[in-house]
Amino acid sequence: MSKTILSLMVPDVSALAKTLGRELGERNAPPSHVELLNILARGAGFRNFQHLKADASAGQRLAAPPATVDPEPVDQRRIEQVLRCFDAEGVMLRWPKKTSQQKLALWWCWAALPARRDLTEPEVNAVLKRLNGFGDHVLIRRELIDWGMVSRSADCKNYRRIETRPPAEAAHLIRHLQDRIRSQVAPRPSNRPPLRPVRTPAPPAASPTSP
Repeated sequence: MSKTILSLMVPDVSALAKTLGRELGERNAPPSHVELLNILARGAGFRNFQHLKADASAGQRLAAPPATVDPEPVDQRRIEQVLRCFDAEGVMLRWPKKTSQQKLALWWCWAALPARRDLTEPEVNAVLKRLNGFGDHVLIRRELIDWGMVSRSADCKNYRRIETRPPAEAAHLIRHLQDRIRSQVAPRPSNRPPLRPVRTPAPPAASPTSP
């Protein structure tokens, strides 16, 4: 087992000397190794040696570089396949066949629901009907509940979006669909009159020179 080496930074040598002199002078016998460590720690401003050791360990942890977090893997191929199920306006034209693709597509519907408020079933249906192009918004609503993205009261009258952070693939899908919709929006017409080029009058022709 390797021995941990601790360094001691003393802000005031005079205070350390006074502490050593006082505590050693009060003893009839030389202090033990542990007692001497505590005396030195107190002379440096710590409660005891354990306080000094804990302070040094905390300093080492703070000085160490933060641990890197591996990014969540993203399957670009799956995102591309799910994007094919949507049109240019973000409407789901068909229900994906694979379960993993279905769940990924549902995140777009989840993102469209209002956050942090209760919704009635007609309000949820209104949102999902706008996003549904294959004629079964009830399927989307049921799947959102089954996958834990939306909660529903026991009497089926209140719905609420469950606030959570979408996984990386879902975030990519949502961003792609948002960009697709923005690209379809025509620029807003301006109320300003069109700029007309200012024509500079031609200089008068020079008078013919008399012979």
